[in-house]
Amino acid sequence: MERLPNLLRTWLLLALLPLTGAAWAQPDQQAPQPPLTRMLFVMDASNSMNAFWGNRPKIETARELLLNALQELEDQPDLELALRLYGHQTPIQAGKQDCDDTKLEVPFSPNSIPGMRSTLRSVRCLGTTPIARSLEKAAKDFPEVDRSKGARPVRNVIILITDGIEACDEDPCAVSRALQAKGITLKPFVIGVGLAEADKYSLQCVGNYYDASTPELFEHVLKVVVTQALNSTTAQISLMTTDGKPTETDVPVTLYDQRTGQVRMHIAHTMNDRGVPDTLSIDPIYTYKVVAHTVPPSVRENVTVRPGTHTIIAVDAGMGTLALKVGTGPGDAQVVQCIVRRQGELQTLTAQEMGTQQRYRVGVYDLEVLTLPRLLIPDVRIEQGRTTDIVVPRPGVLNVLPSTPGPGAIFLKKGDELVWVADLDPGAIRSQFRLQPGTYQVTYRSRNARRTELTLIKDITIESGRSATINF
Repeated sequence: MERLPNLLRTWLLLALLPLTGAAWAQPDQQAPQPPLTRMLFVMDASNSMNAFWGNRPKIETARELLLNALQELEDQPDLELALRLYGHQTPIQAGKQDCDDTKLEVPFSPNSIPGMRSTLRSVRCLGTTPIARSLEKAAKDFPEVDRSKGARPVRNVIILITDGIEACDEDPCAVSRALQAKGITLKPFVIGVGLAEADKYSLQCVGNYYDASTPELFEHVLKVVVTQALNSTTAQISLMTTDGKPTETDVPVTLYDQRTGQVRMHIAHTMNDRGVPDTLSIDPIYTYKVVAHTVPPSVRENVTVRPGTHTIIAVDAGMGTLALKVGTGPGDAQVVQCIVRRQGELQTLTAQEMGTQQRYRVGVYDLEVLTLPRLLIPDVRIEQGRTTDIVVPRPGVLNVLPSTPGPGAIFLKKGDELVWVADLDPGAIRSQFRLQPGTYQVTYRSRNARRTELTLIKDITIESGRSATINF
């Protein structure tokens, strides 16, 4: 394989990928037959292929590479090739384009390569770019598959080579999905030849997209795609504990393209039946940013995978559990949130409800329990594989019953200091508060009283799970 010097050989060898074709028949278990791969090239021969790319027209580069690849594959067993061209029959004239300009020039056969070679040498690039219609008609280019028991398995592959996007106001992505849904072909391979940056994304939904944006990039894409065609590329994401064991799991994981930030894969991390992280098929063309959605996130930057090999991606993600509990005793249930922050930081990681458990990365955290008054619990240590219990007393209930509505407030008595807790509703004749156990002072003044000395002050002790009432 090291003799393959160009990208179009890569395109040819893509058909050898060990993929599950939609047209597989069940082989005879006693005498299994090797699968027959039928690979159809849908190649751009529109006028834009006359444009220079580097120091040569695109069509010359593509023709030379494909002819060399055909020579390499002339005696390849279990492989049939075919060639469909588009944009090569009708010139664009006076702004008019022929959206039916697509034709199967060389049909499938065991000896199609001489015809493909002759067609490629004589092709002229004239017209428009009817990608959707070409893909739609390509469905009929493949011979019918014998699905009877014992028939030879067949896999059908389309490779689209284009330097432009759809020009006929149709949807190639929808056509591709329909071909796959009907089991006509595998997911097409799409080679973008010198496409503008804005045009690349419109073709990524058609199939497995490979960007050959410059002639200089050909060599890199060639190596990646050839290796991927002949060997599967896999990875294993190991979420590591603090003692170096890959045993953390059940966490969503996202793989981003490190350069563009696009999501390339989003999974739920899983241990397989052998108790090790499950194996993923992965595209080696990207450099990845791997984010395990622990709290806080576990991130590894600039991850590369070697084509054709198995890569273990280790991410530090040691976790323990924080269990927030409300003390036992009488009293009604109340949903109370607890704000969790990294020690010494202001950013909120999450608001965890009392009475729940949540896994966190190993470390030290500050808690703020949104009771009345708020409870600040600093320096809570989360340790690997352990559960840290935080117990908050069950609140008591304070009922404030003024004779007439009026302004007032509740204060917690901390020695000689009064700490504001809450205001009374100045328009209510009854207020109720769930307060943490402690000694409180309540101030109140009727809205009808116009003198400061008419302020009323009462102290009260709140006990866990019990009610208390103040009448003014």
